[in-house]
Amino acid sequence: MKPLDPTIRLEWAIVAVAAVVFYGSVGVSWWLFAALILAPDLSMLGYLGGSRVGAIAYNAFHILVVPVLLLLAGHLSGNAAAMAFALIWIAHIAVDRALGYGLKLSTGFQDTHLGRIGR
Repeated sequence: MKPLDPTIRLEWAIVAVAAVVFYGSVGVSWWLFAALILAPDLSMLGYLGGSRVGAIAYNAFHILVVPVLLLLAGHLSGNAAAMAFALIWIAHIAVDRALGYGLKLSTGFQDTHLGRIGR
């Protein structure tokens, strides 16, 4: 597979920066950000159940649908904690994508929708 296009990497890096900037405007502690930025990666424990289960678990925590909906709900309700959690989650996903880590395929951890990791 060919390497990820630098434009796509840049696009995701900008999303990550935007999430961090917006997080700063929510007024929640940066300690929370530091404590939770890697939390979605706990989903890798799903790989203890095999490649298929691992891919499902990992992807469930690395798609944008849920954190974007959480961000919207938090914004509409004025819930700063919900917005903070959503922005941390979005930042995590965006950094992963900027680094070339995509959603996992059931064939193995290194096989992603962006190509094979490590090539």
